[in-house]
Amino acid sequence: MHIAIAGNIGSGKTTLTRALSKHYNWKPLFEDVDTNPYLQSFYEDMQRWSFNLQVYFLNSRFRQVVEIRRSGKNVIQDRSIYEDAYIFAPNLHAMNLMTTRDFENYFSLFELMSSFLQAPDLLIYLRATVPTLVDQIQNRGRDYEESIRLDYLKSLNDRYESWINNYKLGKLIIFNVDNMDLTQPEDLGVVIEKIDAELHGLF
Repeated sequence: MHIAIAGNIGSGKTTLTRALSKHYNWKPLFEDVDTNPYLQSFYEDMQRWSFNLQVYFLNSRFRQVVEIRRSGKNVIQDRSIYEDAYIFAPNLHAMNLMTTRDFENYFSLFELMSSFLQAPDLLIYLRATVPTLVDQIQNRGRDYEESIRLDYLKSLNDRYESWINNYKLGKLIIFNVDNMDLTQPEDLGVVIEKIDAELHGLF
């Protein structure tokens, strides 16, 4: 079974991936941030490196999904392949940080790849307002994230809401994390209870 956690930068995806992996004994697959050769360059010059970064993520996540289906194990994935294609890449294009030529090339590649993929059995979306995202980004203290702009986070949030409102690929659970702390047992328990209810229909 393939479970994916979706959400904006700083919404708590990695924290929840770790917690659910431990609780359910699922194999976690994390976003490739520490070894990503483009991320630092991207935040220093988004226009120059946007296409390279998005293709890198697309390749990385495509490999993850192929590995998930081949393994036959229960896997929880930190961010889905769809978020890159429907949120991050079009947002960069709209902000004139990716050329139309590059965006069309990228999206054509995504469409081809996605035609070979099965969607997650369950998608968990972490909804958060910009102030919550900023707080959590600052708390984790990644150097390359210090230059993230508020308008960038807001436009990503708008695209997330549009994508989630039209999501029809499989089962979906939404959690509003503005008033939650996913490191606390009580809040995590609320999440697990809802997931359990959904999973009974998947097994």
